[in-house]
Amino acid sequence: MELNRLLKPGAVRVVGHLTSKKRLFQELGEVAAQAYGLNAAVAVDGLQERESLGPTGVGHGIALPHARLEDLSGIVGVFLRLEKAVDFDSVDRQPVDLVFGLFAPKDSGVDHLKALALVSRTMRDPSICAKLRANSDPAKLHAILTEARTNQAA
Repeated sequence: MELNRLLKPGAVRVVGHLTSKKRLFQELGEVAAQAYGLNAAVAVDGLQERESLGPTGVGHGIALPHARLEDLSGIVGVFLRLEKAVDFDSVDRQPVDLVFGLFAPKDSGVDHLKALALVSRTMRDPSICAKLRANSDPAKLHAILTEARTNQAA
C-alpha cells in the first residue's frame, strides 16, 4: 500500500483560519466530497462518531482523523495543512496544523489499519513534517507526502 494510491492531488489543501475541530471535520468532509464524490455530511458524521471514542490528535501538531463509511469502494485520504493551528484535544494538548484524514469502507478490516499505520509512520517523520509546514503549494505538499513513503519503501 502506498500513499499515492490513497491520496489524490485534489485532496490536498492549505486552509486558512478554522475555529474548531467541528469546522475542521466539515472541511475534511467537503474536500472528500469534491475529490472522491463522498457525501460530505456522512463523512463528517463518521469522523465525529470515531472521534467520540477518543481523540485522533496524535501529538506534535498532527491529527489522523478517520472513519469507516458505507458505500465506499476503497480507502481514500485527505490532507490539510492549517495556516493557524486549531485545538484538537490531542494527547500532548498541542494544537494541530497537519491533518491527514482517512475514509475507509465499513468492511475494509485490516486494510484500514494498514492504511492508518502507513499514514502514521509518514506523519511521525520530523523531516517530512518540517517540509509540510514549510510549503503552501498543495501540489508540493502532495509530492512530499507521496514521495516520502515510496522512497523509504525502496
